[in-house]
Amino acid sequence: MLIEHRGRRPVVHPSASVAPNAVICGAVTIAAGARVLFGAVLTAEDGEVSIGAESVVMEHALVRGRAGHPARVGDHVLVGPHAHVNGAVIEAEAFIATGASVFPGAVIGIGAEVRINGVVQVNTRLEPGAVVPIGWVAVGDPAVILSHDRHDEIWAIQRELDFTGTVYGVAPGDGMREIMARQSAFYAAHDDDTIVAEGADGSSGP
Repeated sequence: MLIEHRGRRPVVHPSASVAPNAVICGAVTIAAGARVLFGAVLTAEDGEVSIGAESVVMEHALVRGRAGHPARVGDHVLVGPHAHVNGAVIEAEAFIATGASVFPGAVIGIGAEVRINGVVQVNTRLEPGAVVPIGWVAVGDPAVILSHDRHDEIWAIQRELDFTGTVYGVAPGDGMREIMARQSAFYAAHDDDTIVAEGADGSSGP
């Protein structure tokens, strides 16, 4: 399903393919030979999403872009099932495995791997070719890669990366009432979305 959001429509290259129950919303660009599989959601919100040539976004993955943090997936990248890429840059030939989470401001270097259920925290830079092992956490710039049970060490780095400011645009100390009031107002923009009529080949232009 292709959806116009905030006055912008997806652009899908004629040689790319999008599963019929995937959702492509707003300023999303899908390059030649890319594949978006069943149940995936690519949503540009008030920013942009781009998927590079011959990249594959697998079943039920989420790729979200925001104004300050566009989501850019390079060429020949795999985004695995149930992965979460939010406002991050995934450089060419990277591998984002099943259930991995990559947060706003993060950069995944060329050929790097985030393995099953790995996490790359906000504003973290993973060097080219680096590996986040299964269930581990990358945090900081440059990234320190730690097992999930080393919470105190992870938090010592993460607390300086401004998670709530980066993700929600709120000041330190703002509680859930403020965060969710802003989030509710922000996502209300979807009330004005319209479904875009697709061409016979499934492609759509501006």
